[in-house]
Amino acid sequence: MSSTEGLTDKDAVIRAHLPLVKRIAYHLMSRLPASVEADDLIQAGLIGLLDAVERFDDSQGAHFETYATQRVRGAMLDELRESDWASRTVRKASRQIESAIHALQQRLQRPPTEQEIAGQLGLDINDYFGLLNDTRGAQLVYYEDLHASENDDFLDRFVDELAIGPFEMLSDHDFKKALTQAVIELPDREKMLMGMYYEQEMNFKEIGAVLGVSESRICQLHGQAIARLRGFLRDWVS
Repeated sequence: MSSTEGLTDKDAVIRAHLPLVKRIAYHLMSRLPASVEADDLIQAGLIGLLDAVERFDDSQGAHFETYATQRVRGAMLDELRESDWASRTVRKASRQIESAIHALQQRLQRPPTEQEIAGQLGLDINDYFGLLNDTRGAQLVYYEDLHASENDDFLDRFVDELAIGPFEMLSDHDFKKALTQAVIELPDREKMLMGMYYEQEMNFKEIGAVLGVSESRICQLHGQAIARLRGFLRDWVS
């Protein structure tokens, strides 16, 4: 649609452009982790489309579809930024633990114990466990890990249809080989936990029952395992 002709029937305009919203959503989905729900992006895109219908002014010389595409895409990117469930606090705590583990691993040439990690951080063991609790929701790879610079926006770069997706980059043979080796080097209990959680798709409560510890303890061990893996894969995720 190239003018305001037909925009008076807003419902018809929205129905006509639903395929556009879905097309943009699924294009973004191809470059984002599986945890992102297509329905969430589509809902955000519909809000962007409604906003486009309300705000469109053809006196500016723009085609409606071009304008709507920008508003829809912008609304979806805003949704992705706002729904970043791993807060800055989580990332900061995770990276503190990761750095401590990496330093100890280099010095000891073996996986450090929890007491050793706590000591490296200058914490007693209970405070260290508290920091592990703060890392609930920690990820192996954060969007920020893939920034070209501090001021670069990951989403704006990697949803570009000409760009190579970061998760395609990280799925190559060398990364998979490095990740496999990193998992092998985890302490036995953490290795078992990761297998049950990611391969057998058991939840933390179920894993706790198998290992004879609380769900909270499994959460701590999961955060610690992720920090160990990030330490092992430092050249890939930092």
